[in-house]
Amino acid sequence: MKAFVNSVRAFAREEDGVALTEYLILLGLLVGGVVASVVLIGDELNTAWGSWATWFQGQDLDAPAAAG
Repeated sequence: MKAFVNSVRAFAREEDGVALTEYLILLGLLVGGVVASVVLIGDELNTAWGSWATWFQGQDLDAPAAAG
């Protein structure tokens, strides 16, 4: 049991564990922000994609005839 306590104390003193924890918290905040943004503007984004798709479907996208 004493060895376990010593290893936990050594881990707590180690700087790499603290840095990793900070990076994981930052990553979680970033992912949460992206998810919240998509949830909040999801309907508007869906409408925009739909209007772009309608516009592209109405365009004449055939290649011009070769000059001969």
